Amino acid sequence: MNMPNEIKIVFLGDVIGKPGRKAVERFMEIAHADFIIINGENLAGGIGITPSVAIEMLSCGVDAITTGNHVWKKKDIIPYIKEEQRVVRPLNYPEGTPGSGYITLKKNGKTVHVVNIEGRIFMNHLLCPFRSIEGLIAQLGQEIPIVVDFHAEATSEKVAMGWFLDGKVAALVGTHTHVQTADEKILPHGTGYITDIGMTGPIDSVIGMDKMSVLERFITQMPHKFEVGQNDVEVQGVAITISDKGNRCLHIERIREKV
Repeated sequence: MNMPNEIKIVFLGDVIGKPGRKAVERFMEIAHADFIIINGENLAGGIGITPSVAIEMLSCGVDAITTGNHVWKKKDIIPYIKEEQRVVRPLNYPEGTPGSGYITLKKNGKTVHVVNIEGRIFMNHLLCPFRSIEGLIAQLGQEIPIVVDFHAEATSEKVAMGWFLDGKVAALVGTHTHVQTADEKILPHGTGYITDIGMTGPIDSVIGMDKMSVLERFITQMPHKFEVGQNDVEVQGVAITISDKGNRCLHIERIREKV
């Protein structure tokens, strides 16, 4: 049971297609948290997000969906994200981009800011994620805890962001690589950190996609249509306990469970 001054958050890594969505729905039956957040940029067929799959996740109890570089792969998400604030796109897209880079979640007397930022190394040429999140923190203040999804390719960029935000946010979780790292920790000034929380989807695959089609692509260098894998589905992510005042992580542990 959580103490009155604590907030427990479950944050699940990149949810891959229908197997990942079904895994989230089953996990919701046993998840005990104040807020449940997923990275959902791969919800629709393994790449992109559509209104229907977003609604499916929000309807089963997910409180917010963060995204990343695949957020615009399905064009019909554009009008939806303008209206549905619980689907968050990276903060550091240019001014005028549809949607919002953060959301303030309130439930059962508890409040948390959830922010999404995207890296630039081997990624899109976006605004500086460091300056973007720094400006938002100045705007939001320090009274309500802040949890950040840093959707980035390079581990160096993620680690650097962890040090940059230590003491300024309650937790920084990395997404995008679909490979869970074993470096969860609480940094010296109180920020919970992990380089990548992994993926929720089929492990018998190449980062979620059917392994034979991916192997053919690597071996022949010819284009192949990728399909979502189907077997050995896991839920991966982190469970984080933070203080409900300020930005301090009390506990962080990895989630990795077969479904």
